[in-house]
Amino acid sequence: MNESFQKAIPLLSKIEEAGYEAYFVGGSVRDCLLHKEIADVDIATSATPEELKEIFSRTVDVGIEHGTIVVLFKGIPYEVTTFRTESEYIDFRRPTEVQFIRSLNEDLKRRDFTMNAIAMDKHGQFFDPFHGREAIKERVIKTVGNAEDRFQEDALRMMRAIRFYSQLDFKIDDTTRKAIISSSHLLEKISVERKLVEFEKLLAGKNRINALKALGETELYKYLPDMKHRVEGLREIGQYDCIQLTVDEMWALLLIKFEIEDFEAEEFLKQWKLSVKKTKKIRQLLKWLKYRVDNDWIKEYLFEAGEEYICSTERINNVLHNQSVDLNVNRLKAQYDLLPIKQRSELQVSGTDLQEWYHRTPGPWIKEKLEAAEKAVLYKQVSNRKDSIKEWLLECNLN
Repeated sequence: MNESFQKAIPLLSKIEEAGYEAYFVGGSVRDCLLHKEIADVDIATSATPEELKEIFSRTVDVGIEHGTIVVLFKGIPYEVTTFRTESEYIDFRRPTEVQFIRSLNEDLKRRDFTMNAIAMDKHGQFFDPFHGREAIKERVIKTVGNAEDRFQEDALRMMRAIRFYSQLDFKIDDTTRKAIISSSHLLEKISVERKLVEFEKLLAGKNRINALKALGETELYKYLPDMKHRVEGLREIGQYDCIQLTVDEMWALLLIKFEIEDFEAEEFLKQWKLSVKKTKKIRQLLKWLKYRVDNDWIKEYLFEAGEEYICSTERINNVLHNQSVDLNVNRLKAQYDLLPIKQRSELQVSGTDLQEWYHRTPGPWIKEKLEAAEKAVLYKQVSNRKDSIKEWLLECNLN
């Protein structure tokens, strides 16, 4: 049994000693069966949150209204959730009422996909009433029970299906796929923030290309921010082998294929509610990518871009040209490493120096002279020393 489960076995035993049932559930059990790395484990129990608080001295309420508390056990936090059923859903996302129950089977019945509806006890025995292990063996994504009902309850499950398609490279069951198509409009009811989480996980998956195409085929794309008229771009992405690109690089690739200009990119990314920091990074990638499409790197642009953007830009450009993703990357890194200066702060001359030398007040001229000095240093026309740069500037009579 995986070490993460083994560490949590005493916690399950303690719940059982108090007269309740407790099991490992959800993604950790699925990933165990897939022989994937397990980051943390989720636990389901017949004990209510109040009963759990009587068993454990250190707990934190994180979603107690839905039956979830965090139990701090031997220095490790565990999310423990009471078996529950859910009544009618509102906003195609949240149940109007949660009822705590004592039945594991009823709890598993409310879950999204059969591969996520498997429980495992402390002895490694599986409880699999909906044949989730068979689905994993056959590598298929299939809802628990009626697919349309599951998507009516929580429309985000449709995005989760496509995300798992990307991450696990499983196929989507035909009935489930048809239900996604017929229910796709419900995704409009889901917040952008929740869509973003699933979309970025999709972009990170090994089957991301087919998953992006599936967004088009199922028409889910119509209900993603500013994607309604982008289906052709999604289809074109299918031409490229971009499995090794990062999520940020994938965003830049999408912007290129959507033919979004730099001045439009901020608004597009803002609609997705990406952070300011991430938006800035993706826009910079787009800027350098548009430069690289028609130009080779020269020293001043290597200097201006910096190593991170040089490497990412080249990787995306290679993908666009159906070349090995890392082609020329090491060569460009070596060229960058040989630059006499890597950033403006390394230049041994400041604006104050220029004012003293030229006896002039501040103005745009300072920036022009600093840029001229930077370029001269980069091309080794002058060494990066204050006296040398002063002499060079005055000799060149750059007024």
